Amino acid sequence: MRLFVYFFVGSFLILLTAVLLNIGAPPEWTPSTNPIDENLIPVDDPSPPHFTPGTLTQRPVDTVTAAPFADPYSLRWRAGVGVPDGALSYFDWPAARPGWYLNWTTNFRVESLFLGIGRRVRMETPAREYGMEFTPMVRVRNGRLHPDAQIVRDLAQQNRGLTWLIGNEPDVRWQDNTPAEIYAIAYHRAYHAIKSGDPTAKVAIGGVSQITPLRLQYLDRVWDFYHSLYGVEMPVDVWNMHAFVLREERTGWGVNIPPGFYIEHRGELWDVADHDNLTLVERQIWDMRRWMAERGQRDKPLWITEYGILMPAEYGFDAERVAAFLEGSFELFLNLRDPGLGLSEDDNRLVQRWNWYSARDSRYPTGNLFDNYGRSTSVGDAYWSFLARR
Repeated sequence: MRLFVYFFVGSFLILLTAVLLNIGAPPEWTPSTNPIDENLIPVDDPSPPHFTPGTLTQRPVDTVTAAPFADPYSLRWRAGVGVPDGALSYFDWPAARPGWYLNWTTNFRVESLFLGIGRRVRMETPAREYGMEFTPMVRVRNGRLHPDAQIVRDLAQQNRGLTWLIGNEPDVRWQDNTPAEIYAIAYHRAYHAIKSGDPTAKVAIGGVSQITPLRLQYLDRVWDFYHSLYGVEMPVDVWNMHAFVLREERTGWGVNIPPGFYIEHRGELWDVADHDNLTLVERQIWDMRRWMAERGQRDKPLWITEYGILMPAEYGFDAERVAAFLEGSFELFLNLRDPGLGLSEDDNRLVQRWNWYSARDSRYPTGNLFDNYGRSTSVGDAYWSFLARR
């Protein structure tokens, strides 16, 4: 009888513990449709946010032409792509394909255990046949982490050796929309959650939309506030930027003014014709590298995790012009070097990796590598051709 009581009480405590663990804390926030209208381009755009059409179906893994993972500092390793549809399997990837990708999430899923009493989280990573490295992103909208810190730690522990991006354009109202000081706190929480799960992980700061004097002021405030609050230099393994060419003003099209800048700042007032100006893209890279060097960050990698063409074809950005910009940007990123600013272990190159926008976006389709059936576009053909001939 005593053994039975012990067994019953022990079983009850185990069950109660599992239930409490399963309940857990509510998520800090759950992504939803952004109520703030984007006005990146000057056209009156009535189209809905990005969606995956029914014509796009996932292909079985056994139909994929297998490719190895890219060697560090090879061209495939450098060249990546953003995948708004989330999964690689929607597309007919050629053998000469990007070496890495992101989809603005951590790809986490919750699995039930013990008939729903418990749960665990896991990261869905692509099949090895693709040979494409997944780069997870923790979102920080208004400083709230998604996923939360505990899930981030668990995912890092299960998936060692990844590079994590903390936030997406925190300087843009309809993206992560986070004032600089709040971003510094969110970064601190995410960084330490990742490192506690996987000390070998690398952590990258969130990319601001473009590098301009105004956006560098935003980074100044992040850097300075982190040091003043925590008493140490902000720990960043990989520096990150976006390299769009868009206007900076409170009204009209472009990327607006960073949150937390309350006076009437105005920044670069670039025009539509500047959108594919590689001289302006190059200037952004030099400015970012100088900013890094001034803070003792010269010998850190610099990634461009988003750039491309957002303007529609009717603004003069036909496929031929977009392909020329893609090829020109690849050449630029490969060849920019400086012995005082570049990464010494990468032959003093200024840029280590870059990520084209995008595989397929229903709202901003000008730079799409694939069409709505998962077939390569002429811009995609230019991408694969560049990789294949190097």
